[in-house]
Amino acid sequence: MEEQKPVVPIRILGIDPGSRVTGYGVIDIIGVKPCYVASGCIRTAEGALEQRLAQIYAGLSEVVGLHRPSQVAIERVFMAKNPDSALKLGQARGAAMVCMANHGLSLAEYAARQIKQAVTGQGGADKEQVQHMVTAILQLSATPQADAADALAIALTHAYNGSVFSSHGLPAAPSRGRRRSAGRWRL
Repeated sequence: MEEQKPVVPIRILGIDPGSRVTGYGVIDIIGVKPCYVASGCIRTAEGALEQRLAQIYAGLSEVVGLHRPSQVAIERVFMAKNPDSALKLGQARGAAMVCMANHGLSLAEYAARQIKQAVTGQGGADKEQVQHMVTAILQLSATPQADAADALAIALTHAYNGSVFSSHGLPAAPSRGRRRSAGRWRL
């Protein structure tokens, strides 16, 4: 009789960067099943941008120390209508990226449309749809805050991407269901 190896979870940290609120979400992939670990928001105090960036760095450093992810995914910068907002978002991403680099973690990046498509089946989904699907997929008892839900969606996107499984010698994740004509996933 062949001895079965214990399944080692793959822990993924998803980051939804923002200069005022940065969401984080941590999931484990056990076999091919995503399981909720933690999520929350790092809210920065009023003040100079460099102080807010330091708070983002410190908050994410605490999350990494507490949850010890093996993989990290972050939302890619999009071109906002307001250039100042895009710059601040880029700087918040930079703080998160430096934090991960200092912890020896590499990052995968995903565009907002790609994240929405992976989680809801529609690249143009709104925040409420993302929150609803994250809650359903992870079987949460309560709906997470929008920024935390986005971060969990980023982590799920990374898990569904397939590279998570191939990097650990596992087969790619199975399809989560059939797509209906309305673009929604059956769970």
